Amino acid sequence: MSERRILSRRAFLIGGATAVAGAGTAAWWAADRFLIPHVEVASVAAAEEASGTAVSETASTSSASTVSIETVTTGTGADTLTFFVAHVTLGDPTDLRTAFAHDQFGENVTQLVSEMAEAHGARFAVNGDYYGFRDTGIQVRNGVAYRDAGAREGLALYADGRAEIYDETATTAQALVDAGVWTTLSFGPALVRDGAVVEGVDEVEVDTNFGNHSIQGEQPRTAIGVIDATHLVFVVVDGREERYSRGATLPELAEIMQGLGVQTAYNLDGGGSSEMWFDGEVVNRPSNGGERATSDILYIGGAA
Repeated sequence: MSERRILSRRAFLIGGATAVAGAGTAAWWAADRFLIPHVEVASVAAAEEASGTAVSETASTSSASTVSIETVTTGTGADTLTFFVAHVTLGDPTDLRTAFAHDQFGENVTQLVSEMAEAHGARFAVNGDYYGFRDTGIQVRNGVAYRDAGAREGLALYADGRAEIYDETATTAQALVDAGVWTTLSFGPALVRDGAVVEGVDEVEVDTNFGNHSIQGEQPRTAIGVIDATHLVFVVVDGREERYSRGATLPELAEIMQGLGVQTAYNLDGGGSSEMWFDGEVVNRPSNGGERATSDILYIGGAA
């Protein structure tokens, strides 16, 4: 009996040690996957310089580009919804640019939207697709291919102003660059296609990453819409704040975008990441109580 008890205790200790080791391994994996920076391109500026798409930090857009912002509030009480609409008229379609946190491309490299915007001489910016949270999705930015790992429905913005919702798994990053794509975004889903609301947006999952499995329900949102080659709209919906803004469902966001007259609209990263920045100030009220560090922005620099 005594021997049996000792063996049982030894087995417990060994099992406990294995459990602790397993927990440590899981914690390390989670930190490595979601927290520790993995830089793939150390200087995005150098990559753009080599490709010929680089611009001056203080002159990063045509002086003909303009931005105007309006605040919209609907509903009352617990049903109140507040969102911000930025109408952007571009001097040239390539005046819409993107920037990466700390001028680096890779997973878990993050920076505040305001810091990225100021570093690039922007006047207007919104959060992007938070590409650095995942290792999939085609990433072409400012005419440079950074990632070729098709996984979902993406948005391709061409240098001539065309916009296309496309299947990432049916092409490559280089093929898109060769076809004249200026920037791709990989989050979704598509909200409006050919002027019509896309059906089934409330059933889409962006990916199966822990912490990002579902994007449904009433949430803070960020979306980009294309009216024509040089007329874009950006919408940032606030949420998670009772009697100020409950947040929007994806079908509601699609209807908002359609109501603005867009031909194409695409959902970007939302939740605590949703942010609109203009003239040195955060326009909306991020649900985290302040800015959240993210991996990328869309911006207009030096707009009038």
